[in-house]
Amino acid sequence: MRKRELERLKKKLLEKREKLINEVRLLRKGNLDTNLKEATGDLSSHSHHMADLGTDMQEREKGFFLASHQKRFLYHIDQALRRINDRTYGKCETCAKSIGLDRLLAVPHARFCIECKSAEESGKS
Repeated sequence: MRKRELERLKKKLLEKREKLINEVRLLRKGNLDTNLKEATGDLSSHSHHMADLGTDMQEREKGFFLASHQKRFLYHIDQALRRINDRTYGKCETCAKSIGLDRLLAVPHARFCIECKSAEESGKS
């Protein structure tokens, strides 16, 4: 892989990393770092209606799920940046062949070539 292409992919990874960090920060600020009373703005610890409590809990659970998903994606991006520094970026972790540039442009944190990823997803690996 040429140096210019690698720099382009690294820049893309760093931009996505910054975006994810900001999204997680917003999720935490929005409802994950607050207790249920603070999140609903209610002064009492009881909702006025059971359905309100269910909705509040569902929104908090959705926030936890989204934050967890974003943190996992952030981990994969950090691993891709580590591989760039280790000079192993762009090599399939299964077969050691080069991962195609088109695939890396679409999925810059890819660890596997398209053939190995397809085999993994179909359960053949």
